Amino acid sequence: MAKKTALADRLDAVREKIAAAAVRAKRDPKEVTLIAVTKTATPEAIREAVSLGVTDLGEGRVQQLIQRASQMVETQSRRKFSENAAPAAKPPVWHMIGHLQRNKVKPLLPLVACIHSIDSLRLAEEIDAAGAKAGKRVNVMMQLNASEEPQKFGVAIGAATHLGESIASMPNLQLVGLMTMAELDAEEKDIRTAFRRTREVFEEMKWQKIGGPAFRHLSMGMSHDYEYAVEEGSTMVRVGTAIFGNETPAAEGESTD
Repeated sequence: MAKKTALADRLDAVREKIAAAAVRAKRDPKEVTLIAVTKTATPEAIREAVSLGVTDLGEGRVQQLIQRASQMVETQSRRKFSENAAPAAKPPVWHMIGHLQRNKVKPLLPLVACIHSIDSLRLAEEIDAAGAKAGKRVNVMMQLNASEEPQKFGVAIGAATHLGESIASMPNLQLVGLMTMAELDAEEKDIRTAFRRTREVFEEMKWQKIGGPAFRHLSMGMSHDYEYAVEEGSTMVRVGTAIFGNETPAAEGESTD
């Protein structure tokens, strides 16, 4: 029996911690999707993670997402036509999790299952227009600045419901949830406060039926705080360092193009 790799061990540990956090919160672990953030992972490491059952990958920069998605397609194609290759794993889906500039929207749309980082009406309008041209309804999340850090991207808590209504009304967008990042070096109580604020906004928007039945996701939690996030209701955690190593937690979500 082949020895498990370090990546496989780390991935197992993350999955076990997600499941344990869900159980503590009296939730079904299957409610939580693990998004493996590929920020500094090698192509080989990404392929290994996918072979180990990772179905969702996240990137914070458009150019890197395009490059990595192309590499995965090429790998799948080579496996398909190689007689000796092991059966290919199901192709992963990609999530755009970092700050998105309006001029980078068009090349991104064919590649992503969801954009987590809508933080302005102008960006939402740009994606809506690009979706119309591409004949695609785009799954999006609104990013909240729940930790109220002045340097951080995201919509202020008080403005969230109004912007959410605007996004949900756009014909080529499907608002599927909210995303946030807690402060990197904060204490547990402050991290949980940011997640709870986001959950409260989420529940208020659901009560108002903003986004309809598709509005059901909370994208919260990175390598340093994903267990807290699951306990506070997250349905998607964005984990890079704890799986791939050799990167800083800040790189997992807060990035600019």
